[in-house]
Amino acid sequence: MQLGTPLSQYLIEEQRLYPEATGSFTLLMNDIALACKTISAAVRKGALVDVLGNAETDNCQGEQQKKLDIIANDLFIKNNIWRGHIAAMASEEMEEVFPIPEDKPRGKYLLVFDPLDGSSNIDVDGPIGTIFSIMRSDKEHPTEEDFLQEGVKQVCAGYCLYGPATMIVISIGHGTHAFTLDPDIGEFILTHKDIQIPATSAEYSINHANRVKWEKPMLEYVQDREAGVDGKKGKRYTMRWVGAMVMDVHRILMRGGMFAYPIDEGIRAKGGRLRLMYEANPISFLVEQAGGIATTGYERILDIKPSKLHQRIPVIIGSKEEVTDILDYHKAFAAEHDLKFTHECKLYK
Repeated sequence: MQLGTPLSQYLIEEQRLYPEATGSFTLLMNDIALACKTISAAVRKGALVDVLGNAETDNCQGEQQKKLDIIANDLFIKNNIWRGHIAAMASEEMEEVFPIPEDKPRGKYLLVFDPLDGSSNIDVDGPIGTIFSIMRSDKEHPTEEDFLQEGVKQVCAGYCLYGPATMIVISIGHGTHAFTLDPDIGEFILTHKDIQIPATSAEYSINHANRVKWEKPMLEYVQDREAGVDGKKGKRYTMRWVGAMVMDVHRILMRGGMFAYPIDEGIRAKGGRLRLMYEANPISFLVEQAGGIATTGYERILDIKPSKLHQRIPVIIGSKEEVTDILDYHKAFAAEHDLKFTHECKLYK
């Protein structure tokens, strides 16, 4: 695989590695790419076609929906509902599993997606994206229980970033690769092959407004970084925070760093801020395939068995050295307070 390879060619070449492959996964990925291109077109037109601002509805999380949230969700459904590659879908915007209608063909895959991550950035023309995950299904009529698979069982994970350029970043278990949309030919082209997150960094990404409610381990980590050359690392750090997970994670994939939405007392009752199925699992898959670490602070995210479709968890991901330091803080805190800690060093050294 060379730089400049179209996404469609990359998928076919990967398919040829498996003689038993039917081509269904390749076609599904092409459908997802088409949905992302369509969403990208809507995003770029913005106020010109009246897609900015709030809708008059809330999603199943009780959150105010943006017009683009609904548009992106509908586009993902319409591009996948009749193709015959999936058995069912689940979206962050919908409370229940979306089954394939009886009059439509079904496939062997489950599609999970956050149609528009970073919705708060829409009206200020900030970066936003789509996150997706693909799993296998052996049932013709899957239920919610069939979706509740550990992240390690994902067949593919990815996101599409709608920034200055539209980029789709994917992993099918053979590294993490980024393809940039060439608007002249309407094709995603490989521009970043086998991405490797730098093991060390001088950047971190976290919402400081929540610091008064953080647990001690995260507060200690940030205070140490704020100390700069007088801290344990003896170097100056920079804090970056965009407010869209896809953008903050994309920066980490490109140049290293740490992104965290840790547990705090304001969200403890919910379990965390980010959704395990729609955000944490697919992003963690990409990060680990790129040589990084993904954890809650106490356990590896990809090992968590989901308990419900919209489960929330704390998320800490990024460069090995930074997240290792955070895990050390959490391990000491867990021992002090008799808490369960399972993310052992063997998983990341």
